[in-house]
Amino acid sequence: MKRFLRGVAILWVVFRYGLDGLVLDSFQKPWLRMISRILSVGRNLDAPRGQRLREALESLGPIFVKFGQVLSTRRDLLPPDIADELARLQDRVPPFDPDVAIATIERAFRRPVGEVFVSFDRTPVASASIAQVHFATLRDRQGVEREVAVKVLRPGMLPVIEKDLSLMRMMAGWVESLSADGKRLKPREVVAEFDNYLHDELDLVREAANAAQLRRNMQGLDLVLIPEIFWDFCHAEVMVMQRMNGVPISQIDRLREAGVDIPKLARDGVTIFFTQVFRDGFFHADMHPGNIQVSLDPATFGRYISLDFGIVGTLTESDKEYLAQNFVAFFRRDYKRVAELHIESGWVPPETRVNDLESAIRAVCEPYFDRPLKEISLGMVLMRLFQTSRRFHVEIQPQLVLLQKTLLNIEGLGRELDPDLDLWSTAKPFLEKWMLEQMGPQRLWRELRAEAPHYAKLVPELPRLLYDALRQRPADQQHLLKELLETQKRTNRLLQSIIYGGVGFVLGLLAMQLFMRIRVF
Repeated sequence: MKRFLRGVAILWVVFRYGLDGLVLDSFQKPWLRMISRILSVGRNLDAPRGQRLREALESLGPIFVKFGQVLSTRRDLLPPDIADELARLQDRVPPFDPDVAIATIERAFRRPVGEVFVSFDRTPVASASIAQVHFATLRDRQGVEREVAVKVLRPGMLPVIEKDLSLMRMMAGWVESLSADGKRLKPREVVAEFDNYLHDELDLVREAANAAQLRRNMQGLDLVLIPEIFWDFCHAEVMVMQRMNGVPISQIDRLREAGVDIPKLARDGVTIFFTQVFRDGFFHADMHPGNIQVSLDPATFGRYISLDFGIVGTLTESDKEYLAQNFVAFFRRDYKRVAELHIESGWVPPETRVNDLESAIRAVCEPYFDRPLKEISLGMVLMRLFQTSRRFHVEIQPQLVLLQKTLLNIEGLGRELDPDLDLWSTAKPFLEKWMLEQMGPQRLWRELRAEAPHYAKLVPELPRLLYDALRQRPADQQHLLKELLETQKRTNRLLQSIIYGGVGFVLGLLAMQLFMRIRVF
């Protein structure tokens, strides 16, 4: 019954704001346009269509606002008036009552807000689907006054999210049972992934931990700033962090007037993303313009400022290695290797013919190489990729849903900053360097350090184990012999990793030398 009532409420909002007309008007068939005009009789639809769409998403709740935020980063897919309105969802959702925010803070810290902060600005500086942010001044443990940002969770979010997720689970079940592509698309698993990170976003202590981890990871890169977390003032509903001063990345004209190198900013964004994904396996997964600023401070001029860490993505070592190999093969236009990787990973059925899959991938990807972003039609690419995935029964990977969403955000951001950006040539050197590090001496050294404590303890014991084996009865000797054989196998694996690492390093050096010679000729 709850699902039914929520479905009715959604349909009512669609009808109330005239979203049905937006869909029908997009078709060229005269009879569909006639239906749209008939349905609009008696409804006040004077507001611009972009405003109506934004207000409808706001009224439907946080999941729909998230959807609008993702769409707002893709101006290449939307009319300008709709894109401008959806951009307001990034940090200008109608705020909730500041008295409610203060009550939440006082309940979390069990004392009046005046005792927590030296000063507190009641007017929120930003408001989004899950929380809103107030500026304040805090006195730290050393007695130093610090400018801070206080993030307060929007009240009553959990019941709303649960209703929508319940409806999405039901719809996913319908898709899986009724659609021919149901099992391949894995809608239940995708909704489960969405469920996980949406619930994580409701816990601000988890978000604070994400921010602290990203801050440590990015310290040596000197391309991005992440706020410091004040752990004495963090709660599930309240998070206090360093106040960051920057210009929203969407204000490109203002950044250009200040002297920021916009093309470099676009390249740096690609570098930050690939570093977080492939080096760390821990990446900011909500990178819409409302969460990104640029520093104009002389000490950190031109660096990114990342905000809002409620949604982060993680990748396993196997996921990172597989994706990196796919990207490198793709950038080298080695479509046969891309096809082989899909089969080896189990993403496509094992009986798939490599040559057929290679030919299909080449037909999709080849037309878009060596082109700037402004000349690439993402809609056409996605349509052809979907057709190819259906033909070869490619299975959706739910654990990569966040990565795919973030890739859309990154590409949209890059398109806004520098339409002439060549995404392929910018990312290729980074990935090739990363792959060389995985095969070369750095990986060998990491493995040796990881195994060193075990072998440091085991090697001195080998003579005693051998002596004990010679003195034991035959039955006992069998047991000890097995232990010795297991030890020998572990030693062999270590030696193999040393040999493979050395060979990989040599091959990498030879490949680099060959590449340099080709460049010279």
